[in-house]
Amino acid sequence: MGRILSLFSNEAQLLKALRKEDPKAQRQLYDKYSARMLALCFRYICDDMAAEDVMVEGFIRVFAKIEQFNEEGSFEGWIRRIMVNEALGYLRKQKRILEDTLSDEANNIPDYAHADQNLETQELLELIESLPTGYRTVFNLYAIEGYPHIEIAQMLGITESTSKSQLHRARAMLQKMVADWENDFKKKVEYEKAFG
Repeated sequence: MGRILSLFSNEAQLLKALRKEDPKAQRQLYDKYSARMLALCFRYICDDMAAEDVMVEGFIRVFAKIEQFNEEGSFEGWIRRIMVNEALGYLRKQKRILEDTLSDEANNIPDYAHADQNLETQELLELIESLPTGYRTVFNLYAIEGYPHIEIAQMLGITESTSKSQLHRARAMLQKMVADWENDFKKKVEYEKAFG
């Protein structure tokens, strides 16, 4: 089955049709943003099926609340905020966002001052995915989505200092994982030079 041709050539036409609950407009919006929104949901949830479910619920909410978009900012940014809220709601229901029940090992992570140029984006995303849920959530909200700590605290129902603490610990944990990855990479290169 081929892609649906863009029926609505600009955002204003698309918004007008979405407000009339036009299924073709809804499909066009979904086709345009679903891949990016799925990636966003996956960054928080790290489970393919659950992330897709959250994304679909997010689009349902977008369609239901389209009247609330006041066209004063980015439409994609408005959709992203809904998706982030859906992902956080999912994590809350799963009780996977932890207040201050942070692992003891994270308190003892040394601060590594370098990141490696050999580390690819996909590998870095995989390292982020492996962070504990609370760390990953705060890291995504702050470093990727650009929310300030005060908003993160409100969104997650935690204190601002807990948000800062979890970000600091997430960064420290990522720095250690990057350093470990770098050591493994160097060993692999040396091995290939010696035996390759």
